[in-house]
Amino acid sequence: MDQTRIRRLGKKCVIIFAIILAFNSCKEDKPQIAEEELAIVVPQDLYEFGFNLNDYYVKRDTVRSGDSFGEIMQRNRIGYPKIFQIAEKAKDSFDIRKLQIGKPYTILCSKDTLQEPKCFIYQPNREEYIVINFQDSIHAYTSRKPIKYVEKEISGIISSNISETLDEKGISFILAYKMSDIYAWTIDFTRLQKGDRFKVIYTDKYIDDTIYTGIDNIKAAVFEHKKENFYAFEFETDSVKGLSDYFSEEAKNLRRAFLKAPVEYKRISSRYNLRRRIALYGNKIRPHKGTDFSAAVGTPIRATANGTVIKSAYTRGNGNYVKIKHNSTYETQYLHMKKQNVKVGQFVKQGDVIGWVGMTGNTSGPHVCYRFWKNGKQVDPFREKLPEAEPISDSLKTRYLDYIEPLKTQIDNIKFEENKKPSNKLITEVN
Repeated sequence: MDQTRIRRLGKKCVIIFAIILAFNSCKEDKPQIAEEELAIVVPQDLYEFGFNLNDYYVKRDTVRSGDSFGEIMQRNRIGYPKIFQIAEKAKDSFDIRKLQIGKPYTILCSKDTLQEPKCFIYQPNREEYIVINFQDSIHAYTSRKPIKYVEKEISGIISSNISETLDEKGISFILAYKMSDIYAWTIDFTRLQKGDRFKVIYTDKYIDDTIYTGIDNIKAAVFEHKKENFYAFEFETDSVKGLSDYFSEEAKNLRRAFLKAPVEYKRISSRYNLRRRIALYGNKIRPHKGTDFSAAVGTPIRATANGTVIKSAYTRGNGNYVKIKHNSTYETQYLHMKKQNVKVGQFVKQGDVIGWVGMTGNTSGPHVCYRFWKNGKQVDPFREKLPEAEPISDSLKTRYLDYIEPLKTQIDNIKFEENKKPSNKLITEVN
C-alpha cells in the first residue's frame, strides 16, 4: 500500500474518531430524563351491609309484580335444587315468601366472568335489611343500617300560622305537627296570634350518614303565646315499655289522660243521645251511645289514651272495629274502620294509629263512631270530668328536674327570631 493511501486512511480515522468524541460529549451534556413512575391506584374499600362491595360484582333491583325469591334467583342462573336448599336453610330467620313489590334488593356476585350469585340482601324498609348468604355455608340474618341523630335548634315568629313559618325556613311540616301534638291541651294552634314565638331543640334522623329520614323527636320547646311562655321537655317515664311524655319546667304533665277526639274530623255528625229518634226506623227512639266524627275515608284513627287492645274484629253492625282497655275504669271503642292497624293484646300509646276511617258495618257515610265506657257503662265522654294525665312520680321528679336543667339553659340561650331570616343551627351529632 503506497504512502498516499495510508495518509488518506489515517485522515478518515481521525475524522471518525472526532465525530465519536463529539457525539459522546453531547450525550453526556444532555440532561437525563427520569423514567416516569406509574401510580398504582388502589380502590378504596366500599362497605355496605357489612360487605366490601369491591370484592363483588353488585346487582341492584327491586321486587317486581309476580316476582318470587325463586324466580329472582333463577334469573341469575341459580338452579332450583340450590334455591330449595337456600330457602330451607333460611326459613327460620326469614320467610322468603314475604318479599314485597317495590322493595329493593341487592345480589352480590363473584367478580369473574361467571358472576355467580353469592349473597342476596333484601331491604323491607330503609333501616333494616335481611342477608341470605350462601357463598360458603347457607345462613340468614337480619341487621340494621347505622343510624345517626343530629341535634338541631330553631326559633321562629308567627306571621299567620306555624306551618307557614316553618316552610319559610325550609323545615318539614312534621315539626309543626309534633309541636301541635305536644301542646294539644295548652295551646290552640288554630288560634295562634301574630307575634307568637317559639324555640325548639329537635333531632333529625339519618341512615348511613347521608339518607335523611325526617325529624325524629323534639327534646325541648318553649312557645310564647299571648306573652306567656309554655315550656315542654321530653322525659322517659317507663324504660321497660319505652314510654315518654312531655312535662313543664315545674314537672307538670302537658297532656290529659284522654284526647278530645280520635281523628282530625270535619264535624261531629251525631252526638251521644239516649233519646235519638231516627226517621228510617219509623221515628222510633234508637239510643246512640257513641259520638260520630265525620272524616274522609282513610283518615288515621288514633288511640285517645294508653291501653291494651282487647278486641280487633268485625261485626255486621260495627264493621271493622277496635276496643281498648285503658285501666280498671275506662275502655274505648272505635267503629266502622276501613282497616284495623292493631292486634288483640297489643299495647298502644296515646296518639298511635290503630286504624283508618271507613264505611264498614251499619253506616251511611264515612266516619268513626267513638264509644266510651266508665266502670262497664257507656257514657258521654264530653260530659265526664276526665282525669288528668299521670304526673311524674315523686321518685322520678328529682331526676327529671336534674335532667332538664341543662336543656332549659340551652333553650333559654337560643335567641327569639324577630325577622324571617332562617336560623337552623346544627348542634351535635349522636351516633
